[in-house]
Amino acid sequence: MNNAALLAELGSNLLSGAVQVIDLSGRLGPETPVLKLPEDFAKNSPKVEIHKISEYDEDGPYFAWNWLVLGEHTGTHFDAPHHWITGRDYDDGYTDTIPPKNFIAPLNVIDCSAEAASDADFLLSAERVQEWEAEQGEINAGEWVVMRTDWHKRAHDETLFLNMDQDGSHYPGPTVDCIEYLLGKGVIGWGSECISTDAGSADTMQPPLPAHTLMHAANRYGLASLANLDQLPAKGALLIAAPLKIANGTGSPIRALALVARA
Repeated sequence: MNNAALLAELGSNLLSGAVQVIDLSGRLGPETPVLKLPEDFAKNSPKVEIHKISEYDEDGPYFAWNWLVLGEHTGTHFDAPHHWITGRDYDDGYTDTIPPKNFIAPLNVIDCSAEAASDADFLLSAERVQEWEAEQGEINAGEWVVMRTDWHKRAHDETLFLNMDQDGSHYPGPTVDCIEYLLGKGVIGWGSECISTDAGSADTMQPPLPAHTLMHAANRYGLASLANLDQLPAKGALLIAAPLKIANGTGSPIRALALVARA
């Protein structure tokens, strides 16, 4: 089958429902949880604001539209390499310079929901990834890897989602050796259902915040606040994660989608 026929078959399968489209994004609005950094360390991103311009009224008789206040890294979002100091020197590390082909790739979903349910500080190690590969198949170069924790089910409540106490935030994520292993496999990026691509405890690791520090140093990408990973197979889905083409953008809220063959 030639390439044109493959695309035609995909289009037909999408129309028939043989290929399903799964929404991996949370709702973006004033209730969307926003990362909270210590005030003596850094400025924080604002909460989402939606302001009406007009809605079939004296300000615009035939149309409705809004203007927004939000940070690039709000809700379900894409982290570009320039987001982090280790990725600042890549000319193709901004949302408007990343090659568009990099926004569509095969997806690996590592289910850690049971571990995260019993331990909010659960860390996914390289050894655990290798065990997953032995069961599900090898992770290949150019593919996405995401960590299913079912954390998206907390997103309706910012307190539950951020899960903070006097010691900081508590939510699952990868270890340093996990990220190093995945980079060695040549993955295109790493994703999480939590507010960050890193674990809540990742600032204590060496290097700190490895999903940011190491992924972006390698000109790779991150996805945070993903949703509905429980609706995906371990392997076989195709991920579409395209940020807005913001000039010199460090990231962007996205509508992440997965294409899945219906059983």
